[in-house]
Amino acid sequence: MKPLLIGVVALVSLVANASTDESPAEALLHQMGQATEQLNYELSYILVRKNSIEPLRYRHALVEGESFGHIAYLSGPPREVIRRGDEVSYFEPGVDPFTIKSAQMVAPLPSILQTDVNHLTSMYDFVPLGRAREAGLACDVVRVSPKDGARYSYVLWIDQGSRLLVRADLLDRDGDPIEQYRALSLVVSPQLSDAMSKLAALELPPVVQVPKQQKSELRWQVTALPNGFKPIYSNRHRLLMTERPVESQMFSDGLFSFSVYLAEADNMSVREQLVRKGGRTLHSHVSGNAEITVVGDIPPATAKKVAESVRFNPPSDETATDAIATEAKSP
Repeated sequence: MKPLLIGVVALVSLVANASTDESPAEALLHQMGQATEQLNYELSYILVRKNSIEPLRYRHALVEGESFGHIAYLSGPPREVIRRGDEVSYFEPGVDPFTIKSAQMVAPLPSILQTDVNHLTSMYDFVPLGRAREAGLACDVVRVSPKDGARYSYVLWIDQGSRLLVRADLLDRDGDPIEQYRALSLVVSPQLSDAMSKLAALELPPVVQVPKQQKSELRWQVTALPNGFKPIYSNRHRLLMTERPVESQMFSDGLFSFSVYLAEADNMSVREQLVRKGGRTLHSHVSGNAEITVVGDIPPATAKKVAESVRFNPPSDETATDAIATEAKSP
């Protein structure tokens, strides 16, 4: 069956499954999500940032009903990410290969591709922007725009034939592009299933068994979370290089995420620091004897507001940084 015909068949199937209660833009995003997980395809694309262009190739196929994915970095040292169902393996120079249990790949892919669209409807508007052409394909264009000004937005170019994403622009609050994912070529073909099935026979690194940690009861909280962001993970640990104890908490709205780190301030701490690379922001802020750092895919103004909203709520006379200092002295 020719790739074009496959795309038409897939489109008919996806449209038939769309809910009549959805707006056209929301239905299109659902179809994009289904196509991303159900079709067999190869996508060559570039990730464009302010001072860099990185070429990559992403392959996806269903192998005996299980979702397989493979990302290859096409320049610089060889790097790969392989997903087999709910296991993801990482291969990078200078680091021993490892596998973790996860259904999501930590790799240069638009986060919208690994997101439940239903979860976003209360926080984002889905706005149709008409039609355009990208990578030689006729596309429908949709903007995923936050209802508040506390996070980024996306403009998405979705292939009318396959419903696969061929371009994604991550925009700041002024509408300027921060990152662009732009397809150079797209192939939809059942033959990719045969090629990807070879991954099933590969001997990949064993799954890393992470020791279960007791839930960390943090003695501080973020009091100015953007709407929809919820805590998904907290931890108390030591930094690898310095053995410096730190508490952390991760938050996500289902599309973007950030982490807040709290450590005892020392003579190396900077009272105020802001670094942004692409969509990733790092904001460091010192409050009393605590160094608070926010790192994640949120605008700098939001990171600053989050950092400055941290409040301590010790259960006794012990402060949060006292607890961290005690942790540092323990063996």
